[in-house]
Amino acid sequence: MSDLFLINKYFQELTELQQSQYKKALDTYREWNQKINVISRKDIENLEEKHFLHSLAIAKVIKFDNGTKIMDVGTGGGFPGIPLAIMFPEVKFHLVDSIAKKIKVVEEVVNATGIKNVTYEHARAEKVKGKFDYVISRAVTRMKPFYSWIQNKIEPGPHKDVDHGIIYLKGGDISEEMDELNKSYQEFNISDMYTEPFFETKKVVHVPF
Repeated sequence: MSDLFLINKYFQELTELQQSQYKKALDTYREWNQKINVISRKDIENLEEKHFLHSLAIAKVIKFDNGTKIMDVGTGGGFPGIPLAIMFPEVKFHLVDSIAKKIKVVEEVVNATGIKNVTYEHARAEKVKGKFDYVISRAVTRMKPFYSWIQNKIEPGPHKDVDHGIIYLKGGDISEEMDELNKSYQEFNISDMYTEPFFETKKVVHVPF
């Protein structure tokens, strides 16, 4: 199966530049993961599905407006931020992680692909300055502590798809965790977007502000 088979399957209107950037990003992750292990060996073999396509489920939920400001908290090597930044080149992404070596991988991927709409910071989310329209993340912790980290970082506002707030990639039954948070939320089943078995229990969760 060639690179971008799955991305092209579900996102058929990519420009040549986006195609090139996705391919370069995939290659750079494979190269750098041998130096700094931020993705498990099993997952690196399914990089497009388990990291890129998973991240892009957010793009099935919302089409971000140009100029939108987004913080990716606990980005690891750049997920979901980098795949989304390629998809939305006029949206500003700030990728944050408390582990320096992970931000090093983000830096290398950004430089290799020439992505212009990504900044990155080695920091804890609570220490990041400024406000954002959305905070995105991929299951870094339970929602209640996560909410406490970023509740002062979001500028509330409307959107035709989902209002400003948290957009979180989660797996399994989230009802207990969301009851603990005690806030209104929406959940979107990724299995409604993609047919691959990996996504059967995966969700996009939106907490509006």
